[in-house]
Amino acid sequence: MPRDQVVAALDIGTTKICTLVGEVDLDGQITVVGVGTAPSAGMRRGVVVNIDEAAHAIARSIERCERLSGYSIGSAFVGVTGAHIGSMNRRGVVAVSPHAAEITPTDVERAMEAARVQAISGDREILHVLPRGYTLDGQDGVRDPVGMAGKRLEAEMHIVTAGTTPIHNLVRCVNRAGLQIDELILQPLASSHAVLSTAERDIGVALADIGGGTTDIAVFSEGEPTYTGVIGVAGNHVTNDLALGLRAPFSVAEQVKIQYGSALVSEVEPDDVLEIETYHDENGELISRRLVADIIESRMHEILSLIDAEIRQSGFGGRLPAGVVLVGGTAEMRDLRLLGRDVLGLPVRVGRPAGVSGLTDTISRPAFATAIGLLLWAAYHTNDAAGTTVALPALRSVGRLKGWFRGFLAQ
Repeated sequence: MPRDQVVAALDIGTTKICTLVGEVDLDGQITVVGVGTAPSAGMRRGVVVNIDEAAHAIARSIERCERLSGYSIGSAFVGVTGAHIGSMNRRGVVAVSPHAAEITPTDVERAMEAARVQAISGDREILHVLPRGYTLDGQDGVRDPVGMAGKRLEAEMHIVTAGTTPIHNLVRCVNRAGLQIDELILQPLASSHAVLSTAERDIGVALADIGGGTTDIAVFSEGEPTYTGVIGVAGNHVTNDLALGLRAPFSVAEQVKIQYGSALVSEVEPDDVLEIETYHDENGELISRRLVADIIESRMHEILSLIDAEIRQSGFGGRLPAGVVLVGGTAEMRDLRLLGRDVLGLPVRVGRPAGVSGLTDTISRPAFATAIGLLLWAAYHTNDAAGTTVALPALRSVGRLKGWFRGFLAQ
């Protein structure tokens, strides 16, 4: 009897860590059978600053997921972000043999390699080489040249790179937590699998993943990513502003933001007040909700303006008919869609992850778009993997280390 493939995903954020395990049936449908979350530690703006603390936090998330799923997780697909992430578009050109009857996958690989070589530097690692399109003998707009006739093949590639030191520190953290890495995936690319439709990707859309430490941007056009970037301002900056403005502990400010925050002052009643613990009065002090909203709106306006600047830098300012899709924990902020529409001048929606079933009650939220996207990415990229996971009475094994990434870890 055919058995399910099992895949695992690990989203290491600045505020939380999430591990997911999913069973993939023969039709490619994913059932989430394990969820493990834990508060993040040892991370700052998506980058490891304390390996021991980060490894312990990752291990706690993995352990909780293993207990719920009954699987022993050996490896996972892992999301990556941080200010060290960079991207560029490069064109690789190769000549096709005059004796060849048609373009072959080998020709496409050679063109991709020609583009990839231009992006390599000593302090950078290549995460992704993503095709944007091909030109064959001067004819552009070719989606898949394999099988076509031609003599000169040009490959337009979007290349995502990362700093060598931050990547190796992240790998060490995950390894120290007892996990191998199947593949590192840029977080907004993973999130896009969970929240964007094919139609949105084709017509033009931007995804903004506003997490705790970073805001990740990905712009799509004609079905492919054309620009990616990372902004070092996100939800924790909102909480810091509240802590300063309200003279309250960070934990209290975070709770106020989540429970009572709004991104628009105009949506809050003038007479609404909150009673919170402050440094002035531990027993409780009355605070205007409008003051809370005013602080939040100022910082969120800045973040949205930075998102707008990234979109303009991509060359697609004002040219994204599908607008902007917001995900990440901060995207759950009340009235953010309304503020986003005003600041960006584009259609804005809050993306809710889809494409999986099973234990989805707690994760069908924008905050888990990356984790679910990683699981979808994992399922897609392991469809051709040899073998399946055997269900054992106790803990079962999940995950394999991809050959190319094993080579990277050995460096």
